[in-house]
Amino acid sequence: MKEQKGVGRMWHLYKMGGITPALASMMGAQNAQQMAFIRSMSKEQRKDSIMDQPLSEMEVVVFDLETTGFYPTNGDEIISFGAVILKGEQLIEDRTFYSLVNPKRKVPKHIAELTGITNEMVQGAPDLMQVLHDFMEFVGKRLMIAHASGHDKQFLNSALWRTSKVNLTHRVLDTMMVAKWLDPGRSHYDLDELLEQSGIEIAQRHHALEDSVMTAKLWLHYLRRMLDRNVVTLGDLYAYLSKH
Repeated sequence: MKEQKGVGRMWHLYKMGGITPALASMMGAQNAQQMAFIRSMSKEQRKDSIMDQPLSEMEVVVFDLETTGFYPTNGDEIISFGAVILKGEQLIEDRTFYSLVNPKRKVPKHIAELTGITNEMVQGAPDLMQVLHDFMEFVGKRLMIAHASGHDKQFLNSALWRTSKVNLTHRVLDTMMVAKWLDPGRSHYDLDELLEQSGIEIAQRHHALEDSVMTAKLWLHYLRRMLDRNVVTLGDLYAYLSKH
């Protein structure tokens, strides 16, 4: 009964958004601090509108996740985070994020072959809470960009909810949707094909940081085309995307 009361109190604090000394002692101080940071960021993000920001000037984070499979609700886990920062039309070379994650489960053989990430590599990696905290700190309040972002958003949302009982409140822009608007009628919009079509060298696919860099270069390729069409702000872009 005591244990049930403790869990009930913890859930109440989750919902109320409060992190108290009692909760810190139940979770461990470091985890409680990390959760508090993630929760406060989620709240702050809802207050700010970025739709009027010029695309040629705004800072964005292009990111990618590698996972053990496709279904976070069925036990699949994130095994690596990668991200880069762009400011307008410039890739900030020295501001990158990459970390392996200990998924607390076996990495399937076909995923290890695809990503190059083995069970031995993730055994000593930090846990999800730590990496998620560091990743969200890296992201800050910036717009997030990913290719075929549904997969990444699903896993990121699941991770945020499991660790901190919040949903992803950042806006996530999908380069696949931009490609479908700029180049309608293609049969395929997978990353490899779009990179090749855009003249971007393909290097070390299915590595979270390398995929982030290549997706960032694809975004820059599309950004130049959008600016030529007088698509100036993020709001302008979403107005066009909503019609397609």
